[in-house]
Amino acid sequence: MPTTRQSTAGSPEESPPALRRWGRLTAARSRPVIWACVVLTVLGLALAAGAMDRLVLSRFESPGSESLSTRAVLEREFKEGTPSVLLMVTAKQGTVDDTAVAAEGRRLEKELAGQDGVAEVASYWSRGKSPAMRATDGKQALIIARMAGSVTEARTKLGEFSPDFSRDERLVKVRVGGGDEVFRQVSEQSRQDFLRAEMIVFPLVLLLLFAIYRRFSAAALTLGMGLFSVITTLALLRIVTYATDVSTFAANLALVMGIGLGVDYSLFVINRFREELRSGRSVPEAVEHAVGSAGRTVTFSGLTVIVSLACLLLLPFPFLRSFAYAGIGTVLTSVFAALVILPAALAKLGVRVARKKADSRAQNGWWHRTALRMMRRPLLYGIPALVVLLGLATPTLGLTFGVPDERVLPKDVSSRVVQQEIRDHFAAEEMDAIQVLRPGQAGTPANRASIDATAAELSRIPEIHQVDALTGSYAGGKRVSEPDSASADRFTNDKDTWYSVVATHRGLDQDIDRVLSDVRATAGSEPVRIGGYPAELSDFRTELVDRLPLVFGLILVVTFIILFLMTGSVLLPAKAMVLNSLSMAVMFGALVWIFQDGHLSGLLGFTPSGTIEPSIPILMFCTAFGLSMDYEVFMLSRIKEEYDRTGDNAGAVAVGLERSGPLITSAAVILAASFATYASSGIVFLKMLGIGMVVVILIDATLIRAVLVPVFMRLAGKANWWAPAPLRAVHEHFGISESAPSAPAARQPVGTSADA
Repeated sequence: MPTTRQSTAGSPEESPPALRRWGRLTAARSRPVIWACVVLTVLGLALAAGAMDRLVLSRFESPGSESLSTRAVLEREFKEGTPSVLLMVTAKQGTVDDTAVAAEGRRLEKELAGQDGVAEVASYWSRGKSPAMRATDGKQALIIARMAGSVTEARTKLGEFSPDFSRDERLVKVRVGGGDEVFRQVSEQSRQDFLRAEMIVFPLVLLLLFAIYRRFSAAALTLGMGLFSVITTLALLRIVTYATDVSTFAANLALVMGIGLGVDYSLFVINRFREELRSGRSVPEAVEHAVGSAGRTVTFSGLTVIVSLACLLLLPFPFLRSFAYAGIGTVLTSVFAALVILPAALAKLGVRVARKKADSRAQNGWWHRTALRMMRRPLLYGIPALVVLLGLATPTLGLTFGVPDERVLPKDVSSRVVQQEIRDHFAAEEMDAIQVLRPGQAGTPANRASIDATAAELSRIPEIHQVDALTGSYAGGKRVSEPDSASADRFTNDKDTWYSVVATHRGLDQDIDRVLSDVRATAGSEPVRIGGYPAELSDFRTELVDRLPLVFGLILVVTFIILFLMTGSVLLPAKAMVLNSLSMAVMFGALVWIFQDGHLSGLLGFTPSGTIEPSIPILMFCTAFGLSMDYEVFMLSRIKEEYDRTGDNAGAVAVGLERSGPLITSAAVILAASFATYASSGIVFLKMLGIGMVVVILIDATLIRAVLVPVFMRLAGKANWWAPAPLRAVHEHFGISESAPSAPAARQPVGTSADA
């Protein structure tokens, strides 16, 4: 049997709950609270103004991996590394082997080597006319370079000289490409998208809020809470940058989540404040009771979102950890705004926040009637809804993780154009050479025969176009050119040697992990170390995927515990896990169908690669799962409050959905609109984030909440509130709860008959 609170309406409470006491305090001290928050906002603006300049760029690499340690050895011992910038030199007449064009190429190589931040340069002409650096028609050749310093330093320096090397001269046309140029332009585009989203999202949200409230003061106040969250989150990110790296992409998440959560939480507090005013309470009493009830919901909601996003800290990648910093900061500032600034402002504005006309909506509104309809015939409505959701989730079964490339950019961006020409006109990608280090194999005359045999064997791997080593260049198991004068310095020292293994485009695109495995096996029985950009991407992806069970498992366990402490039930948290996982599956299904398989690519303006880069979906899972739990907490808090008051399971579901459903829908529309601003981004990562989050938010706020939640709770009946005796004791001792707000006589429970 449920434990119900049957306290008499209006009976005195010996000790008001903590949040109600806080609401009373903020109402009584509203002026100093508001001025203190104004000062805090000004300080936040001062810090936020310089935040973007402190954010850094990231590469897809795994700290401590074999590929990164191999890169460090090659840079330290051989002065060789992974090139990240290239110049594509196109001969306007003749070929790149013509004397005048070759001379111009060497001049460009020398000029590039003299640029600040460039650590190493090589070209088709200085590498003995390497076939991998020459187009198949002879019209184009490459100059490649390695940048020094951190990725942020490298791309900052690159941005200073890159425009100067985009030239159209008498003999040649020169364009800039390479991984650092691609992702430098990705970063530039994301900054532009951030500014564009700011211009769109604020007026859009304000209009939506006005449509919801029908009061400009309430709409402006709610948007102000979101704006406060964005400003102070950016300020917090700037503080975090003094301790660790924070990615520039964190600002994009801070914008949409700051607006979304700041508005969400304010909606629920203001709605409860309006309810209390309608019940006949004075403004200070309405503030006190709104904070005591809706404030508890906001606190639980914020805690669940923080848990989901904090799990990103388990991943050893600064890129993903940056989103955890941004997300946690956004939740903390949104909760602060809803529980500190907003109550003080409501105490000042008072009835000006209330509806202009009395709310005539009874408890038998659309959500109430829908919930009762679902519960009368749960299988009739529940099974089709479940089939639809499972059908939408089906594409997830074909999910294939891959690595990012230039196709994350729009087709007309310069670095993507260069990379596409390399795909079309070059047999292989020299920039993506696999580096095979053989410790203990010095380049002595005694070892040359072994080095020759190893290089020849590596070149026999079907996906390998060319192998360069101390003893020459190899293709198809044969030496195709003799070593040049620089080979000894490049490939060996007094202890070790290494091989440059250049894969074909097909080998890089289709199954690079198998190619790397074949290279490792072919390089010999002695220990070898594998590096180069393909290995770095593979190590990043492997480390990321290996940690997924830990991350997802921890999110589920901790969220279950939080919901148990809130509800005292073991079935309701389990139901939440199942339904939220189903909405996550729908989101992944949409990502696979659209971005992996390429449906709607023409409409949305992107090029599918046939795979999905794993870090963005993981970020989306943690974010979306937290936001789904956000709505779950809003809904369960109202249902539990009603159930504690009446003990009527079906009636509690219907009334709880009636009171929370419109708000959840409104919050979902606003949050979806905020994320949707990135659907038009030129960057595929941000486009995925925008569309995927819109899908999961709308699915969660409609089919999940409107159909499957009442169906599930009707089928479970009284078991919804069950827990074994030991856990009931734990909840009674450690559970976090507030006393149900005393209801004025005008708000008596409405009987329902849906339990029949």
